[in-house]
Amino acid sequence: MFDSIYTSTVTPAQFFLMAGVSIAAGFIFSWLMSLRIRSTKRFFLVTSLVPFVVAAVITFVNGNIGAGVAIGGAFTLIRFRSAQGSADEIVSVLIAMGSGIAFGMGYLGYGAIILLGLGVIFLLVSFLPIFEHRGRASEQLLRVTIPESLEYTGAFDDIFSHYLKKYESVGVKTTGMGSMFRLSYRIVMKDPKEEKAFIDELRTKNGNLEIAILPYVEETNQL
Repeated sequence: MFDSIYTSTVTPAQFFLMAGVSIAAGFIFSWLMSLRIRSTKRFFLVTSLVPFVVAAVITFVNGNIGAGVAIGGAFTLIRFRSAQGSADEIVSVLIAMGSGIAFGMGYLGYGAIILLGLGVIFLLVSFLPIFEHRGRASEQLLRVTIPESLEYTGAFDDIFSHYLKKYESVGVKTTGMGSMFRLSYRIVMKDPKEEKAFIDELRTKNGNLEIAILPYVEETNQL
């Protein structure tokens, strides 16, 4: 189980055995990750096939430097246009690629352990109440749109000090073809029940323009 199934030459039976095991393990891994990660169906289909794709490349270039250079050059021609993934999605792809190397070298047992073992560990740890920062859970993103005529430096300090436990400016952006500014703040409310009163007071100063309070996610561009 833990010895390589490959001999000096790869036979069709060995290749199809590797393909079956890697694809089956890939689908089980994607199903495990889907229990915790919110992503598209396409992402999980791709993730389930990554172990086999990597394994096939490793199988065919094993020991052939020329083929390896050619495959590497072909991959450099691919231009990825997908949006930046979350940390969960990135680690899923890395786990799938890592197991694909083991499958490609014929170590089906090790490949399955890497793929399914790390999938189970990720799932269990994500449900356990560890590595959680309760203070961060209450952080929110405040976006306030103001007219260009309003001097925004310190304009809302009195309202912030009344309703917020802490706040921090995280950026300024022009909008409406330069006729308005969008201010972004990382905030923590003193009392979440006062959110409507907080927004109402902000509206009196920003001319009743758009105001949004959103969950604060540090990995994304929130401006």
